[in-house]
Amino acid sequence: MPATHHTSPPPTTTSDTPPIRKVDAVPRAPEQPSEQGGGGGESVGRIPVVDVRPLVLQGRRPAKAVVGEAFDVTATVFREGHDAVAANVVLRDPEGRTGPWTPMRELAPGTDRWGATVRAGTTGHWTYTVEAWSDPVSTWRHHAGIKIPAGIDTELVLEEGARLYERAAAGVPKSKGRRDVVLAAADALRDTGRSSAARLAAARTPEVDRVLTRHPLRELVSSSEPLPLLVERERALYGSWYEFFPRSESGHLDPPVHGTFRSAAERLPAIARMGFDVVYLPPIHPIGTTYRKGPDNTLSAGAYDVGVPWAIGSPEGGHDAVHPDLGTIDDFDAFVRRAEREGLEIALDFALQCSPDHPWVEKHPEWFHHRADGSIAYAENPPKKYQDIYPIAFDQDMPGLVQETLRVLRHWMSHGVRIFRVDNPHTKPVVFWERVIADVNRTDPDVIFLAEAFTRPAMMRTLGAVGFQQSYTYFTWRNTKEELTDYLTELSGEAAACMRPNFFVNTPDILHEFLQHGGRPAFELRAVLAATLSPSWGVYSGFELCENTPLRAGSEEYLNSEKYQLRPRDWESAEREGRSIAPLLRALNAIRRRSPALRQLRGLHFHHTDKDAVIAYSKSVTDGSGSNTVVVVVNLDPHHTQEATVSLDMPQLGLDWHESVPVRDELTGETYNWGRANYVRLEPGHSPAHILTVLRPSSPQIGGSPTT
Repeated sequence: MPATHHTSPPPTTTSDTPPIRKVDAVPRAPEQPSEQGGGGGESVGRIPVVDVRPLVLQGRRPAKAVVGEAFDVTATVFREGHDAVAANVVLRDPEGRTGPWTPMRELAPGTDRWGATVRAGTTGHWTYTVEAWSDPVSTWRHHAGIKIPAGIDTELVLEEGARLYERAAAGVPKSKGRRDVVLAAADALRDTGRSSAARLAAARTPEVDRVLTRHPLRELVSSSEPLPLLVERERALYGSWYEFFPRSESGHLDPPVHGTFRSAAERLPAIARMGFDVVYLPPIHPIGTTYRKGPDNTLSAGAYDVGVPWAIGSPEGGHDAVHPDLGTIDDFDAFVRRAEREGLEIALDFALQCSPDHPWVEKHPEWFHHRADGSIAYAENPPKKYQDIYPIAFDQDMPGLVQETLRVLRHWMSHGVRIFRVDNPHTKPVVFWERVIADVNRTDPDVIFLAEAFTRPAMMRTLGAVGFQQSYTYFTWRNTKEELTDYLTELSGEAAACMRPNFFVNTPDILHEFLQHGGRPAFELRAVLAATLSPSWGVYSGFELCENTPLRAGSEEYLNSEKYQLRPRDWESAEREGRSIAPLLRALNAIRRRSPALRQLRGLHFHHTDKDAVIAYSKSVTDGSGSNTVVVVVNLDPHHTQEATVSLDMPQLGLDWHESVPVRDELTGETYNWGRANYVRLEPGHSPAHILTVLRPSSPQIGGSPTT
């Protein structure tokens, strides 16, 4: 870690916060490893700066943020002896330009752990650095506060202080009289016409503190190694996803008729009205006929069975073709344009696997694993078998597979697709995805990859670290207060630097027993949780109709699964007759859009409730347009009304323990006064949750004006 040394203040500037000038590093001893993982050299600076976080893969991969997202940088900072130290964070933009520095604070007295919240304003590859320095003014103030009241070396101590203040003033801009404030304090320290206590007090006024906080006198400045930061567009963190099968959207219910891109486009306005941002399509490619699956995964498909979209490839084409029953590539382009007009982005499934009829099987036999009898091994996830799908074997020709994958992805990118949901990426080499995503994002940094990786935590986090912007999670299987609290504490903590969650409440593969047995209230409460706990969430079509019939008891598969057959639905009748929870989904997405706090992952805090069936949490954000704090309380029991006391951690909300503030329920529009202890009564099917905006009439409120 390089160390740099200053005995003078930062350069004079007219800005409120001084920029950090470029400094020369102390030469390194190349044989010594660096604390920050960036090469040889001294492991600490003159003022040690160690354990800088976030740190992703020992600094070999960038930490992640999106434009304007607040995230914390922390480090351990200390020095020998008892002199005071301080620290700040320096961000450098993709052009290498240094922005204003952000002061750090000691997170808990005596821990030597310092932190600051920073934001990056544009997309691209940034760096962040922690600078630590000796703080002679604070050291002097501490000593003076002891010696002067005791009458020890009074005049000497005051003169030393005056000289320090004069040195500090040299680094303070003249604008708005700031330098004069510090010089006046130096004069006061030398004013023998005052008492020593008055002279000291004049040097420690709030006005002087404000100037010196912005323009401190820094000595022995020591810098950590710069660490990489990748700043991406907001959709990489925030979005509301809706998954549906275009082939089920023909408008014909009985008998079902295969939908097309043009008929499916008629569903897009309704999806947009529910407030969704992203429409995710399962594979739209030709489907093989060899070992084609029939309804509910049977092995005897009939002549009119449509097959599984993930069994990609037929004589009509492979991953770069569209299923002829859906239409043509021109029809797909029209579908994308219609989505854009509705304010929707298209996410396309990318499943790197083949049906036995895929052109790759004949052209590239080396891309598949052959068994001892010469046959190609089909996919298995015991006890599940996928006889209609051949997985890819990567190690015979990984360069060729990378090249072909990039060709396919760029083909769809040229047709307006900027988001890819990647099927089972954890069954492919991590290094393969690192190469592919790096190549795509090098030229097209706005393209987003979502990892459908329901697997072990190490794999999920590493996939995020090497490039995936988002990941599926275990949210579906986290249903109790303890499970949710533990898991979300993990996701919103250090893991947020590399893995962004997308909380899908259901998928074509996953109908959790909580939904099977909880009825409509279970669907409602899970939607509230997903939409408010994670900045990205999603539903698979049919969720709004509370479809919850499993294939069999103990199964997470749907009966009459849409993976194997057409599933047209009468959307209009369901909503008209009140059988749809689409109005709730619409309300949740509207609340998210006007509540910046709910578009964040970091900053989540759980509050105490006296019932295990009731969970409470808050999110807060402050930026140039104001502050937004949202408190959410959810009844986790879909069967019974729950009454509980919610005990708010008031300082976590930026409030004093004794305060009471108005809160507006965004679901009902009602306003209450809440303080430290609050009674709630939540009834399934009627009021499953409170989503409360904390109103502070004295300050601007993001997302709505205060009510009285």
